[in-house]
Amino acid sequence: MTKQIWLNLPVKDVAKAKDFFWKIGFSFNEQHDTPSSTCMVVGENHFVVMLFEEMLFSSFSQNGLTDTKSSSEILISIDAESKEEVDELAQKAAEAGGTVFSPPAESQGWMYGCGFADLDGHRWNVLYMDFSKLPH
Repeated sequence: MTKQIWLNLPVKDVAKAKDFFWKIGFSFNEQHDTPSSTCMVVGENHFVVMLFEEMLFSSFSQNGLTDTKSSSEILISIDAESKEEVDELAQKAAEAGGTVFSPPAESQGWMYGCGFADLDGHRWNVLYMDFSKLPH
């Protein structure tokens, strides 16, 4: 039945969004690039995040877009392999023009993470989880 799941996000400028995510270390399947979209792949399993120009996205969703300055429709979480990787990704996101809304910090004694918003205000959560410290 279901073979795969992917995420679609609206962006104001596909080229600028692609440049931002490239700078923070994500890769792209450029075979699927068009002037109005790009195919970003995340992680070892190559989870697909399609970035669509806002008007094209609206035509698919047949719905209005969330104002990411005042509300969130989704929080996208990605796994980090170490605390250092969390710190590095937060720094890269800020240097690429994103906003770190939650600086890297410990959480609940077993997680270390940060939160950043991309150029279009979509919120990303980066977590390193040390399951050996998970309370039982």
